[in-house]
Amino acid sequence: MQDWATLAPPPCLATRLNPLTVAHPLHLSTLTNGLRTVTIPMPWRQTVSLSVFIRTGSLHESARLNGISHVVEHMAFKGTATRDCQRINLDAEALGAEVNAHTDKDHTAYHIEGLPGDLHAFVDWLADIVLNSSFPADELERERRVIEQEFSEFEDDPTSVAFQLLDRACYGSHHAAGRPIIGSRANILRFSRDELLAYAQAQYTACNVVVTAAGPVDPEAFSRRVERAFGAMPSGSPNTLSAPVWQGGLKAKRLAGTGQCQVLLGFEAPSLGDVRSTQHLPHVLAASLLGEGMSSPLLDEIRERRGLAYHVAASADIQPLSGQFLIEGATAPAQAEEFLQAVHQLLRRHAQGPLDKVALARARKQLQMRALRGMEQPARRMEAAAQELFSYGQLRDPAQTLAQLRAVRPQQIQAVFEQLLAPGSARPAVALAGTVPQRARACAQALFS
Repeated sequence: MQDWATLAPPPCLATRLNPLTVAHPLHLSTLTNGLRTVTIPMPWRQTVSLSVFIRTGSLHESARLNGISHVVEHMAFKGTATRDCQRINLDAEALGAEVNAHTDKDHTAYHIEGLPGDLHAFVDWLADIVLNSSFPADELERERRVIEQEFSEFEDDPTSVAFQLLDRACYGSHHAAGRPIIGSRANILRFSRDELLAYAQAQYTACNVVVTAAGPVDPEAFSRRVERAFGAMPSGSPNTLSAPVWQGGLKAKRLAGTGQCQVLLGFEAPSLGDVRSTQHLPHVLAASLLGEGMSSPLLDEIRERRGLAYHVAASADIQPLSGQFLIEGATAPAQAEEFLQAVHQLLRRHAQGPLDKVALARARKQLQMRALRGMEQPARRMEAAAQELFSYGQLRDPAQTLAQLRAVRPQQIQAVFEQLLAPGSARPAVALAGTVPQRARACAQALFS
């Protein structure tokens, strides 16, 4: 086992936050089979968090296998070589532990949180889930019904539907980036036990796994325990991805029983690129300036001055191979046209400039605070570390990231707004879901085509 690096998180909450202060170093180690461990010492915590991240998600799936990562995640808790579903649950809860899991586009993760003295038992528990799941056929049939209920909730939720439509508008249905994490109902009903076993065997390999712990943890003892539990895992090869090609366009879906029109606007943004890249940061700052916080122009104009929406926001979703500048909101169907026109006017106003200096200073401060707050939250720090290792093969220095944000010039942010609606730029993607008036569709096409 080789110790690769240490990076500094923020100091203890009892001291003043300073991203340049080296307090409790973050430890990264690599097992001989390629699996990596990250220890995030937080000695002030009274509990410990443990997560296993696997570099496989909906982006790694073919159309025929769309949704299989999510089904595998569900079925991992339904039985192993030595324990059935009930015993798995009892063994964790008997220690007072809280268990969860999730599937994302680029990874699957299994989590457990409990008392520090039980950390070694938690490592063994998660190793059994990840390495030895047997996917019992009878449990699979029962779990299909559970996932179908989850799928129905997804189909009934205008926000979820709108985001699915937006991904399809951005990237089409032929690339995995345009397909939903949950997959299709037909696939959920079709997947066999053999397909689940084959997929897990192919994707769940050591070089695609990061095991993380945050809390009062001894890094060396933790790494030794992980090596004992995961050391026999096959090394495998990195699960690679292909970059999607931006398409743009309008997608809309009417849903019965909803009194709102969900609106999503997406604009192409730079991807993360390599570890040194800063090309995406102007988009991050532009989104924060436009629509983060109640005093932001988007919230002030759309909600406070016009009363067009309860929720409206702007964000930048920056991924390793793609990026989206997003504006989202929900409005009354009769006001959907005015909502779209008001957003378009705001973007035009910011493109024409000059940018408000007070608003820009606010955005910088909010991003700094968000970054530092995230470093205080175990779940966010563990996921960020895993994603950095999957994307870059190394951990990023948080102080460097904050310094790069401070270095973004106003002219770079202005250029983002100029680009969003400029002729010749990539066509925006628009998603409308819920009660969607025909006039709103026509307005969206006219303004954002």
